[in-house]
Amino acid sequence: MKTIGWLLSRMILLRFVMILTGISAFVVSLTLVTYSEDILKQGAGRAAAIAEYAFLLLPVTASTFMAISVLLGILLALVELSYRSELTAIWATGLSPIRIVVMMLPLAMIIGGITFLIADQGVPRVTPKLIDWGVGEFGRKKVGVGDGKAIWMRASNDILRASKANRDATELTDITIFRRDTNGKLVERVNAHSAILVNRRWQLEDVVVYHAENVKPNRLKRLVYSGNMRPAREGKRSGEPAEMSAVDLGYFIRNEGFGIKPVHVFETWWHRRMSLLFTPWLMIALCIPLAVQFRRGGAAGRLFMIGLALGFSFSIFEGIALTMGEVGFVPPWFGAWAPFLVYAAIAGAMTFRAETVS
Repeated sequence: MKTIGWLLSRMILLRFVMILTGISAFVVSLTLVTYSEDILKQGAGRAAAIAEYAFLLLPVTASTFMAISVLLGILLALVELSYRSELTAIWATGLSPIRIVVMMLPLAMIIGGITFLIADQGVPRVTPKLIDWGVGEFGRKKVGVGDGKAIWMRASNDILRASKANRDATELTDITIFRRDTNGKLVERVNAHSAILVNRRWQLEDVVVYHAENVKPNRLKRLVYSGNMRPAREGKRSGEPAEMSAVDLGYFIRNEGFGIKPVHVFETWWHRRMSLLFTPWLMIALCIPLAVQFRRGGAAGRLFMIGLALGFSFSIFEGIALTMGEVGFVPPWFGAWAPFLVYAAIAGAMTFRAETVS
């Protein structure tokens, strides 16, 4: 029995690696051909710039196509076994779908760990460099915040802007605070040359307060701002959750999103990141029961098409649920985990039916 589990795991893993490598290589090559002039321009005409940019783009591309590669790897392995009527021999040994799924747990953990590491460590490390290159879609992101660029924040109804912040975001320079009432109407504008975080309160220096009414501005040497103004640390100010690690997402959650985005956006993506660890297992749990119903080679095509339809419908449902979690229509955990729970229930029902029928 262990031999069957080992052989099936090896088949799936090899096909997964081959499919992911092929898709990633194709997409990266297509991008290099499309934006070759821009890449060479940013790389000062060096031919090595092409290879350097491809290396940076690879984790982002691999992360995008990881789930579909897992699904295709499983389906191709099962179709091959079905075509050669080897699935019939496997079920004849007395192995149940549940036992097969359990045997695949180590493989699912390995692929899930790889998926998580690429999305959580690879993508956040290369994205800032890709934005610096400013090629293709990353060119639009280059306008984002960072060193020497404005840092926008929000504290309750107040809108805040700072030109610069030190690495630990404890000192700000050239600050403007737009104080508003509950209806969003501007009440006063506060300009300050600098601000220092002291005992979790901001001490503004060289302050000028402009009132909405036509009165003379107040000039103060020092003013303590009571609003919850907290910019992110250097290198973590873009606020794009898809490009952040789980640690950074937790950092933004603990600090209420720094006013860049609502905190539930970061909570949704944190849960989404955790769900990546279990997605490969879900794909296996969905496909194995199908193999019971399509044992022989003549049904291999239907096995592949139904499995592919389940995988794509899961991706669509996942995208919709994630968007609903980001906009606040559903709780963050629900937006990230609802597709997994629904399709896990479908996999359980299919497994139960396969067990009772067989």
